[in-house]
Amino acid sequence: MAELRVDHAGEALILGLSGDWSMGGPLPQPGVIEDAITGKYSPGRVIFDTGGLGGWDSSLLTFLIDVRDICLKRRVIVEKEGLPEGVQRLLGLAAAVPEAKGARREGVRLSLLARIGDRTQAAGGSALDAVAFLGEVAASIARMLSGKARFRTSDLWLTIQESGSQALPIVSLISLLVGLILAFVGSIQLKVFGAQIYVADLVGVAMARAMGAIMAGIIMAGRTGASFAAQIGTMQVNEEIDALKTSGIPPVDFLVLPRIVALALMMPLLTLYADLMGMLGGLVVGVTGLHLDVMQYYNETKRAVTLTNIWIGVFSGFVFGVLIAIAGCLRGMQCGRSASAVGDATRSAVVTSIVSIIVATAVITVVCNVLGI
Repeated sequence: MAELRVDHAGEALILGLSGDWSMGGPLPQPGVIEDAITGKYSPGRVIFDTGGLGGWDSSLLTFLIDVRDICLKRRVIVEKEGLPEGVQRLLGLAAAVPEAKGARREGVRLSLLARIGDRTQAAGGSALDAVAFLGEVAASIARMLSGKARFRTSDLWLTIQESGSQALPIVSLISLLVGLILAFVGSIQLKVFGAQIYVADLVGVAMARAMGAIMAGIIMAGRTGASFAAQIGTMQVNEEIDALKTSGIPPVDFLVLPRIVALALMMPLLTLYADLMGMLGGLVVGVTGLHLDVMQYYNETKRAVTLTNIWIGVFSGFVFGVLIAIAGCLRGMQCGRSASAVGDATRSAVVTSIVSIIVATAVITVVCNVLGI
């Protein structure tokens, strides 16, 4: 049973704590201390005598905190030297970081200029992070070419499978529909001039030169680029990337490099496949809607589509693959430490990849026009 003894010794109030101070029995009320402090003696300090103290738990701490609060109100000094060492440490922790007045951030609406400054500063920081990441990727590629990169070959083959053969169904569907749409829209105008046969030229050149690579890139941005960001972002949340750094394994070598290599190898092949499916879509419209002969359509496509057009599309697919992999891995490495941050990283990876594809397409088109190809 908890026992409390209150004695006066000059200007000091002695609190004798003895017995078992735990939740198993009734405890003294702090009001006794307040009465003793406000009495006729008016002590200047409080000291403790715990020679007879038995077991204790958080009940004792709660009692002592109440005593401390009472003494603070009455400007009475509390000397903790007489308490057990463990109790002193816990009391110190309880009073270590009191909430500062005004510490909570008030909802203040920033001015337009301040918001522009914050956005500009954030964009600058993001650009610097991207440049640093590109530098790490370049160094990792250099290590791979010299045979010093540290990654598992099984991860590379698994990523090749995920970004290659497993993507064929969705690439087939979208590319076929794009070819159908191009042929149908083009035939509406070509019928006016009686030149339906040139639907083969329109679909073949458009798919081989740009549309095949663009559609495959957008599909892979939403499918594989988002997957890269989610996978690496989840590893960031689970502190697996920190474990790699602690083990002395560069995360860019182990996680980013296999994904970039896999997508750079698969995107040109997916581009060629998308070109073929788009041309088949145009063939369906030409044969069923325009009543063209299959061989006639084939020969016209063969005449219109040159190797130059195909190589431009293949090169575009390679560039898109590298950009998608870099964007997905970059957003994954920049992911925060929460589940919502993984979703934000995935969304940002898709947006960044698609914007990069459009910008790269514009640049490649301008360069090809300047070179006359």
